[in-house]
Amino acid sequence: MQSDRPLFIVGCPRSGTTLLQLMMHAHPRIAIPPETRFVMAAYQRRLSFGDLGEAGRRRELAEWVVGRRQTRFYELGLDAETVTDEIVDGPGTLGSALGIVLRSYAGRFGKPRWGDKRPSYFQNIEVLLRLFPDAQFVHLIRDGRDCVASLKEMPWYKGNVYSAVSGWAEAIDFARHGAQRMPHGSYHELQYEHLISDPETTLRGLCDFIGEDFDPAMCEPHRVAGVAVPERKTWHSRTHGAVTTSRSGSFRHRLEPWEISLCETVLADRLAGYGYEPSGAPKSPMTRLAAYERVAARRKLARMKRKTFDRIVRMREPNPLGARLTTGQLAIAGVPRQRSASPEFAGM
Repeated sequence: MQSDRPLFIVGCPRSGTTLLQLMMHAHPRIAIPPETRFVMAAYQRRLSFGDLGEAGRRRELAEWVVGRRQTRFYELGLDAETVTDEIVDGPGTLGSALGIVLRSYAGRFGKPRWGDKRPSYFQNIEVLLRLFPDAQFVHLIRDGRDCVASLKEMPWYKGNVYSAVSGWAEAIDFARHGAQRMPHGSYHELQYEHLISDPETTLRGLCDFIGEDFDPAMCEPHRVAGVAVPERKTWHSRTHGAVTTSRSGSFRHRLEPWEISLCETVLADRLAGYGYEPSGAPKSPMTRLAAYERVAARRKLARMKRKTFDRIVRMREPNPLGARLTTGQLAIAGVPRQRSASPEFAGM
């Protein structure tokens, strides 16, 4: 029996997650949409939706997902009324409602496996496992100096170099420590540099992890960029061309000398752990390091506050959260599986 587990792509922003999204979307059984904005937003306001055991409440949630431009539902190419009806008729859990949207996107392409891609999801793995308890996560890691250089150039990035460096450190720290606490068989990491230099070998390893046969189409992601990357995202223009290694190591001419020094001083052991060679830049001065530490401390405090608030909200949840759409989700929930639970998943 082939797997129907949902798939999530995570990583530091600008680590190549859109390229990986397209590679996975090119697989004949997998559909990964452009970045959505409804999963975490719905989770954070879950109390306002009330008891999702009631059809009227599920309709309110569905209308919130399909009707707000901020959720990016409009980029999925789905019929809002149809998706709303599916959520209303579906299981009364938040994970089920959100999963139905992602499943519907996969159904648009006639594919059985669904998921999502958002770099910052690595900060929300615990939440995603509450919503989708059988999920599998693919963590893409790229040289932190290249990530920082790329973030600096993004029109949507509002942080500074210090916050960019701290963000990459957080992603690597999750890989080194947080991933160890995840359920067996739910986490796989790969490096961007391997993905672009030897796509087939790297993707074959990924397919082994997710339980799928490798398909050569995965090595030609540009062929699906036109349908899986919104036109407004001009910063993803390179995804419309063939896979190239030309941007690997480009931090040398995209970062200022002091920025390279900061990266290599702060991230030294993390970079070395993934085989990224130092450039020979001098150690960053204490003034720069102190500025970085202040930013990192503020980010850590903000994470702790969010986690504390979430624990308080959990005590007031009116429903279980876990989706009840896939084979694994139904088994975890103790619900006998019905064929109608996942209409797109044929051949079971």
